Amino acid sequence: MRKLTSFLFMSLDGVVEAPNRYVRDDLYRDLPSLIGEIIAEQDAVLLGRKTYEEWSEYWPQSKIEPFATFINNSPKFIVSRTLTVFGWRGSTVLSGDLREDITALKSQPGRALGVHGSISLVQSLLLAGLLDELRFILVPAVAGQGRHLLSHDGNPVQLALLSARTTPGGVQFLAYRSRE
Repeated sequence: MRKLTSFLFMSLDGVVEAPNRYVRDDLYRDLPSLIGEIIAEQDAVLLGRKTYEEWSEYWPQSKIEPFATFINNSPKFIVSRTLTVFGWRGSTVLSGDLREDITALKSQPGRALGVHGSISLVQSLLLAGLLDELRFILVPAVAGQGRHLLSHDGNPVQLALLSARTTPGGVQFLAYRSRE
């Protein structure tokens, strides 16, 4: 069975939205190898509607490697009940039951499925127990404002640390799994 992993940038105060606001220019030298490592494990991407709409305008023309080649050539599954038009090559909409759609995707042969960005989708997958790994690039900055990964009224979501590394520039790469 394929793994479903998420990947988000996060500031020290827990902001996962708009990392371009808080990732300093000098930290970008640490990122290509980390991103390359993450995408090497994946052969398909899961995106929420908002992320898909933003990224389908940006990434097809982007030269930011290694992610541009990966995202433009990978199958993209978009979780949406409202999206009807998509022109980004390799895109398929998933509009049914989230649990059924994700279970079907995970049962197909292949490498890991990656959820990039898509904060609301990551929240839903995490709370539904469908996410196998939650990965962050923790940036040494305080964003001050923006969306956090989880804001909910339910019980705490317990996680177990799988790995942690720090780059020479001070970026931390953290991987967690849900704790049963």
